[in-house]
Amino acid sequence: MKVLVVGGAGYIGSHMVKQLATAGTDVITLDNLSYGYRDAVKYGEFVEGDLGDEDVLDRVFSKHSIDAVMHFAAFIQVGESVLKPSMYYRNNVVNTLALLDAMVRHDVEHFIFSSTAAIFGEPEYTPIDERHPKQPINPYGRSKLMVEQILEDYDSAYGLKATCMRYFNAAGADPDGELGERHQPETHLIPLILQAASGRHDDIKVFGDDYATEDGSCVRDYIHINDLCAAHSLGLDRMCATGKSARYNLGNGNGFSVQQVIDSARKVTGRDIKVSIEPRRAGDPAVLVADSTLARNELNWQPAYADLDTIIETAWHWETGFLCKQ
Repeated sequence: MKVLVVGGAGYIGSHMVKQLATAGTDVITLDNLSYGYRDAVKYGEFVEGDLGDEDVLDRVFSKHSIDAVMHFAAFIQVGESVLKPSMYYRNNVVNTLALLDAMVRHDVEHFIFSSTAAIFGEPEYTPIDERHPKQPINPYGRSKLMVEQILEDYDSAYGLKATCMRYFNAAGADPDGELGERHQPETHLIPLILQAASGRHDDIKVFGDDYATEDGSCVRDYIHINDLCAAHSLGLDRMCATGKSARYNLGNGNGFSVQQVIDSARKVTGRDIKVSIEPRRAGDPAVLVADSTLARNELNWQPAYADLDTIIETAWHWETGFLCKQ
């Protein structure tokens, strides 16, 4: 099988490229490097180009007999999406349409879409399953839901099969230390905590300690990056075997509070981590946890890195290795 990974120079995409390549899959990465890193693409062929460039897309599809496409090239910052909705709708929706149209032109029928728990909005119940109402509260979540709806129409009209993977909180790093998380700017909790532990930041800011949770801090569902990628591979296998589209919520099914993550990081790193309590952020639910029963049953998927300490250990291994290279 030959797979095109769009956004394969980013955090999730680069781990996906490695997992596919080490399993024997022929991989081509397309990335414009606006947020990704060229040195993160360590396997397969790399093409520098923009997702919305029809000429680039046609050249890639004409040169290679692509069997499937995995899409990780969305913009992902919720706050930025509120300030710059045009940027998010153009990249996340319009450019994705260009990709889908290129797939239709070149008769590529299998698509894996990196979606998000943000499509659900404020949770009406937890854990959140696939039937939960979809009422996103920001342009980022709306842009992802729009693409999911577009994919339903492309399935009906063109026979393009799509599997949408709704992530909760991707975390951790390649256990080999070869790849890790390095967003600019970084907004994810675990790398921010570890950057405080390593001295890259003075402290970690906790937004609210008065939620209706056991310790007052928000509870989130963290899924290790390798487990996330494994679900994508299994989803692609099932889609090719059944010829059916699907939607899956991906998480460990266990929630950890911000304070629990900080405590785990202190234990793993052996370092004191200074905490600064800040006011709550608007739109932050107290608890967000996935019900991944459907993915576990239909894909026979089982997270291998469900333990929080293990997730943080892999991220710390990356953080300390990254600092040594600076």
